[in-house]
Amino acid sequence: MITTTGLTKVYRSRGREVTALDGVDLHVREGEVYGVIGQSGAGKSSLIRCVNLLERPTAGTVTVAGQDLTALAGRGPRAGRDLRRARSRIGMVFQHFNLLSTRTVQDNVELPLEILGTSGKERSRKALELLDLVGLADKAKAYPAQLSGGQKQRVGIARALAGDPKVLLSDEATSALDPETTRSILALLRDLNRQLGLTVLLITHEMDVVKSICDSAALMEKGRIVESGTVSDLLATPGSELAAALFPVGGEASGDDRTVVDVTFHGDSATQPVISQLSRTYNIDISILGAAIDTVGGLQVGRMRIELPGRYEDNVVPVGFLREQGLQVEIVGQEAPALVKEGVK
Repeated sequence: MITTTGLTKVYRSRGREVTALDGVDLHVREGEVYGVIGQSGAGKSSLIRCVNLLERPTAGTVTVAGQDLTALAGRGPRAGRDLRRARSRIGMVFQHFNLLSTRTVQDNVELPLEILGTSGKERSRKALELLDLVGLADKAKAYPAQLSGGQKQRVGIARALAGDPKVLLSDEATSALDPETTRSILALLRDLNRQLGLTVLLITHEMDVVKSICDSAALMEKGRIVESGTVSDLLATPGSELAAALFPVGGEASGDDRTVVDVTFHGDSATQPVISQLSRTYNIDISILGAAIDTVGGLQVGRMRIELPGRYEDNVVPVGFLREQGLQVEIVGQEAPALVKEGVK
């Protein structure tokens, strides 16, 4: 549904050049919620603004719903009309709501329809329908100053849906909200994704956002995507930075003659007493150094850091037992043999 190829954005000012995007290749499948995460300055905002051509890329292509938007970004009135028409099918939700304070909630939602030339009666019908969809039917005549932050964002979402988009872009839509309101807005985005078949591309610096609603994710650093995939695949990938950030575990070995292992549980394995079975089967004492567990995509997922007595060569069989249970196992702090690194039992 959304594809970027070699996407590059260079900002030039007073003889200086800053590369915000450096050859970004991104693929978002139809109907999924895709999160792009990274620290400030990673290039996330530039990426999402290039997807709908609010920022024109320096190089590369952007394709949305099979249409090459960069090919529409030429000069002349016809190119401008075609680009505006294509943009009308891409909704955008902003961090700071961007509502017009002098217009009512209903009038704010109607604004994109006014620009599209929709009749007054149809605008009113559509706006009220969308406000009901986001749970604000009773606020149609209120003004933004009378709303909470979460309500303002719901108005922003309703406005973004006015043109019946197939794609919804979210630019840090929850970063200005408190945790409880954030959860309600994320739940709304997920509901809209399912009810309307929306493809959602969101950028965030909050791991909890990815954990809560994303099907796939990408990690950006210095204008590049350094890691991407479905969340479930990332969790099963040894050395994944995203997996480690989603489920951080800590703890150091208590001595040189100890083996520290990171174990990732997902699917059915998350509910099985695997560690206690390991301890009983091989009659070994296991120390739990750290653990994190949560629900991702409706499935329980977790990571645990454990310590086994003895060095790695003394624990080949117990480690193999863990892998036989369908767990992702990673040796921490020791130079394990190459076959172990590749996941061979």
